[in-house]
Amino acid sequence: MDQLLVEARTAVRASEQAPATWLAFVRPLEDATERLSRAWGQIEHLHAVLDSPALREAYNASLPRITQFWTELGQNQRLFEKYRELNAAAEHAQLGPARKKLVANALRDFRLGGAELPAAVKPRYAEIQDELASLSAKFSENLLDATNGFAIVIEDHKRLAGLPADDIQAAREAAEKEGKPGWKFTLQMPSYLPVMQYADDRALREAMYRASATRASELGKPGWDNTPLIARILKLRKEDAQLLGYASFAEVSLVPKMAQTPKQVLDFLQDLADRARPFAERDLQELRDFAASALEIEKLDSWDMAYASEKLRAQRYSFSDQEVKQYFPETRVLPGMFKLVQSLYQIVITEQQTATWHKDVRFFDVCSSTGERIGQFYVDLYARDTKRGGAWMDGAISRRRRDAGIQIPVAYLNCNFSGPVGGKPALFTHDDVITLFHEFGHGLHHLLTRVEDLGVAGINGVEWDAVELPSQFMENFCWEWDVLRNMTGHVDTDSPLPRELFDRMLAAKNFQSGLATLRQIEFSLFDMRLHADFDPDAGRSPLDLLDEVRRGVAVVVPPAWNRFPNSFSHIFAGGYAAGYYSYKWAEVLSADAYGAFEEMRDSRGILDSGTGQRFRDEILAVGGSRPAADSFRAFRGREPSVDALLRHSGMIPA
Repeated sequence: MDQLLVEARTAVRASEQAPATWLAFVRPLEDATERLSRAWGQIEHLHAVLDSPALREAYNASLPRITQFWTELGQNQRLFEKYRELNAAAEHAQLGPARKKLVANALRDFRLGGAELPAAVKPRYAEIQDELASLSAKFSENLLDATNGFAIVIEDHKRLAGLPADDIQAAREAAEKEGKPGWKFTLQMPSYLPVMQYADDRALREAMYRASATRASELGKPGWDNTPLIARILKLRKEDAQLLGYASFAEVSLVPKMAQTPKQVLDFLQDLADRARPFAERDLQELRDFAASALEIEKLDSWDMAYASEKLRAQRYSFSDQEVKQYFPETRVLPGMFKLVQSLYQIVITEQQTATWHKDVRFFDVCSSTGERIGQFYVDLYARDTKRGGAWMDGAISRRRRDAGIQIPVAYLNCNFSGPVGGKPALFTHDDVITLFHEFGHGLHHLLTRVEDLGVAGINGVEWDAVELPSQFMENFCWEWDVLRNMTGHVDTDSPLPRELFDRMLAAKNFQSGLATLRQIEFSLFDMRLHADFDPDAGRSPLDLLDEVRRGVAVVVPPAWNRFPNSFSHIFAGGYAAGYYSYKWAEVLSADAYGAFEEMRDSRGILDSGTGQRFRDEILAVGGSRPAADSFRAFRGREPSVDALLRHSGMIPA
């Protein structure tokens, strides 16, 4: 990394003296900074999926130097002037749309990076960026350590009542690895969720919920408390915004997004909340009535919600997640997903053998219908102690034109599913399948771009509140019979998913959707208000604000000791600060985009390759080379409408 930093700084100095043309100035600067960002991206990836004390030490030692370089670059007055010179030059008129967009983005990013700040202020701005990077890394490490730092070993088999056999077997294997008797349960999602959903032992559910809800807080083990980090992050973000001349960090965050102002976002969220709340109230009352009558739970607590919900769904629709997952072995799901996108986008996906960071990781080529390789991707599906939670896609290499030809894109697809147990292939719940499709949607956005300029190829340069469009769009196919029947096979008999079971799943699609929608809106409102109007110096805590948000929109209020913000890594250790609303914003776009396929259902079919090709051409292929609103209009021929989202969520008639 030190050598790459030297090379990058040398290239920056050369660019400062170069003529303000694309080939003499922009291209060499891109070459040098890409080498650095690619190498650091690999280190960041390993830090996320294969954490160890040695790697963590090396990562944290290098992080300040990397942050310093990018901060210096963003504040470089000479480079800023060069871009302005290029923007005003005759050559600019001859640049293609992608390069014009790249220049505009660069000018915007220089302003947001502090290039226009007075010289006396720039050092303080750089200090803020350095400290924020370190705080975010520490937040993520604390959360991982707190997650891994808790386990319950059950020695009384009776306490496992209700749990599926596969999950009991996985818990037994986890205990055996440590030479312990009984069954070991942890806060890793493949272990935690089955307990919350199926365990009849209410005390066990409460213990697991309490441990999860207080992770990385003052109520958990000392040394991993994220509370002071949150306070410091918010204080620094406020100072960051003020230095740049903005009223709040939310305003800074929205500059490169589709939404224009915090008020626009808050109004959007409040409108959705008002529409969803009656459905959420109905959902909760149904759950309370069922819990009291069928489960003898008079007061429904937070650790009862998933359990009661699963019991009610099983009674109402006569199926369980455990029954469904038997039809979704990994050996069927991945080939089925690949078959879908191969048909939609006229591509070919084939597995290749290569060195990876873990034995469970797989590697694939993406080729055009004529056999030309156009991309590659890694798939890392299973949870590990050394891997951060959640699911995500990262770009390893971005597409661009080089002197030797096209540099093809490479992506990482990461999930945290349960691995193989008892000699059988890994089995996925339907929710797991949806998550996999979601991340692959991001991957396709990165891989199927035709843009040849680094900064706007694939997901690069796409507005953050539109970047979820291709991923959420892909989720819709998980509810199509023509898709699922070709990607299922019972793990024991290989028989496909029965149509009548699929019909029951479809009938249950919007089961408790009001509660789920309101919960996401609650998180989004908390995030936006935290960065728009919360004053970290006024004596209130983020928990006070969260309580206020919940009083306004929530129908389910967790215990006072719940410390949700302390594990909200999206906004404190990810890219979603004042941007968590993006999921709902992009869901409006993705639902409406999928409507184009639904309109083909009775003629050419839901899997119409012509519509798929238009989606590829107008959304996936153009990446960030034009505004997302323009791409949506090019595909749909009009502005987006919220109606499709409401229909998909069961809030207006289909």
